[in-house]
Amino acid sequence: MASGVPQFASLYVGDLHPDVTEAMLYEIFNSVGPVASIRVCRDSVSRKSLGYGYVNFHSVSDAERALDTLNYSSIKGRACRIMWSQRDPSLRKSGTGNVFVKNLDRNIDNKALYDTFSLFGNILSCKVSTDREGKSRGYGFVHYETEEAAKQAIERVNGMQIGEKTVGVTGFVKRNDRDKPANNTFTNVYIKNFPADWDEDKIKSEFGKFGQVTSSCLTQDNKGRRFAFLNFESHDAALKAIDGLHEKDLRTPAQKEADKELEEEEKDKPEKSYLLYVQRAQSKIERQLELKEKMPAKEPAAQPARSQGVNLYIKNLDENTDDDSLKALFEVFGNITSAVAMKDANGKCKGFGFVCFASPDEATKAVTEMHLKVVKGKPLYVGLAEKREARAERLRQRYSPGPGMGGGMGKGGPMGGKGGKGGKGGMGGMMGMMGMGGPGMMGGMKGGPGMMGPGMMGAPMMGGPGKGGKPGMPSMPMGGPQMGMMGPMAGKGMPTMMGGKGMPGTMGPMGPMGAMGPMGPMGPMGTMGMM
Repeated sequence: MASGVPQFASLYVGDLHPDVTEAMLYEIFNSVGPVASIRVCRDSVSRKSLGYGYVNFHSVSDAERALDTLNYSSIKGRACRIMWSQRDPSLRKSGTGNVFVKNLDRNIDNKALYDTFSLFGNILSCKVSTDREGKSRGYGFVHYETEEAAKQAIERVNGMQIGEKTVGVTGFVKRNDRDKPANNTFTNVYIKNFPADWDEDKIKSEFGKFGQVTSSCLTQDNKGRRFAFLNFESHDAALKAIDGLHEKDLRTPAQKEADKELEEEEKDKPEKSYLLYVQRAQSKIERQLELKEKMPAKEPAAQPARSQGVNLYIKNLDENTDDDSLKALFEVFGNITSAVAMKDANGKCKGFGFVCFASPDEATKAVTEMHLKVVKGKPLYVGLAEKREARAERLRQRYSPGPGMGGGMGKGGPMGGKGGKGGKGGMGGMMGMMGMGGPGMMGGMKGGPGMMGPGMMGAPMMGGPGKGGKPGMPSMPMGGPQMGMMGPMAGKGMPTMMGGKGMPGTMGPMGPMGAMGPMGPMGPMGTMGMM
């Protein structure tokens, strides 16, 4: 297995077309190996695809093969981007091994970038930044597994020509850690709060006193607020304009008299709406970062206290079920701290919900009384709520094949629970012949009450054409040590011991019986293929 490969078989699949569904992904990825589950992530309200999903395989080797063979393959006209699902966000957020590539040729896509940089080490993710139409923005990112691989890529590729352009390759720096651009060369200024009667020519004439103006633009926003940009020929002229006109009061005496209330309202504000504003023109990103720095740090919102007690998961609910009706179903069993019926975008119940009781005893009583109870024509499932990770681990352990078992087990576990479906083909030993479950001591196909049901007495074990265990289970002769434990039961006339419908029959010659002795009158045997 390659270094750095996670021990879980989960893949992230990105850059998906909005119309790609789980069924489409299943067809593609199941051709590589058995798929355990697939999920396309969607908006919680609109249910539209978010453009990425997750594919979980049963084995890591199948996931590795899918990553190698399907990465950047086309799905509905778009090249998908596959990488290992990184459940630990610290690896993504640390920036370790992350490389920034700029001045990319517009024809370079994700695969071309990956092929170029994969020579230097194992790549965790690789992406060319694109706009909404899918066109390259001219830069991308490559995240290596190790910092050494990233350093080697920077040394080898920086200044190299890829396509028609010479690329620049540097270590990725988080936005908050980047050096701010120097403010000693700007020539463009931003102006607002100027008099209503000023037009573009008036603005140019007033600001032209400080130096040569090369261009100007007067516009307004959606709220009708006017603002302008002026570009000076030199940086010094722009500085003089800011020093001479910023926060200058251009109002008439009548306007000042009318604005007294406004002045009182804004006396504590750093920026006054009635004074001319002249400052260096900033990009949108710069303004956002500056505002973020000026804003006081928000205290994290207090999380709502989690309901204390025992949380139950209920499914198979009617689509008209709401929170109140769900609570009404269970409140007879004790104090309910919360009850929620999960709903879709149309307000219909999704068929499941949660009820939290104040005490374990009350929850136990609710499970005992309500599990499989028919409500509005549907049998409810009621059980303890589990976290997703705990449920996934439990299911993994439950369905993982144990040592020495080549086939699946019947329902209900090895010995007991619900009636099993008989030992599957290839399951050797006693358990395979016992049908893996049933209320009886050695339960049969349908969990009959007898000591040895039809699954034990079936033809594949006895050699006749009965209906017991399925093909592939080793036959077992009647007699020998396996049957010796029935010796004490012999001749007791227990009709249920070896099941039957009351049809007369005899055991026939069975070979040595060990401690059993002759079978004696054991009641009707039925047509069980014992001969």
